[in-house]
Amino acid sequence: MVPSTKEVTELLLDWSDGNQAALDRLTPLVYEELHRLAHQHMKRERRYQQGHTMQTSALVNEAYLRLIDQRNAHWQNRAHFFSIASRLMRRILVDHARSHQYAKRGGGALKVSLDEAAMVSQERAAELVALDDALTSLAAVDPRKCQVVELRFFGGMSVEETAEALGVSAITVKRDWSTAKAWLHRAMKA
Repeated sequence: MVPSTKEVTELLLDWSDGNQAALDRLTPLVYEELHRLAHQHMKRERRYQQGHTMQTSALVNEAYLRLIDQRNAHWQNRAHFFSIASRLMRRILVDHARSHQYAKRGGGALKVSLDEAAMVSQERAAELVALDDALTSLAAVDPRKCQVVELRFFGGMSVEETAEALGVSAITVKRDWSTAKAWLHRAMKA
């Protein structure tokens, strides 16, 4: 059974007000959607990094732990919650890629077998880090366009879901999406 948007929003608001029982009731309702978001992130991640070592369930669990550890979170609604979850998943994956690049340069080097070393494509990790750097630059210029990319590309959200999460029209999301893609393409080529 798919929970209603209203039910999830009400539980998020109750949880924001300090009701721990609301979190207990909320968790099973949002797990499938968190897993879907993580799957979207991992699908895109695998394009950048062949042989990625993080599993979808691990990404869900890490994001969930970070979400429930939010202090003074004031969830506005279901869309707000999932947009933050998507952003957290992106951060987790970028941090993972950065740690592999750090290791590539010899920092904290561990001895591993050749088979283990072949599991991570450093070139793909570098592309993911370049994308993150370009997104960081875009966020400085136009934060909403950066959010649109995070929600659409990393979160796998539809135009309508993204519009709801950001409180803008679908046509604005389409325009921002188009402009942001062009901006990122140019930034990553530079």
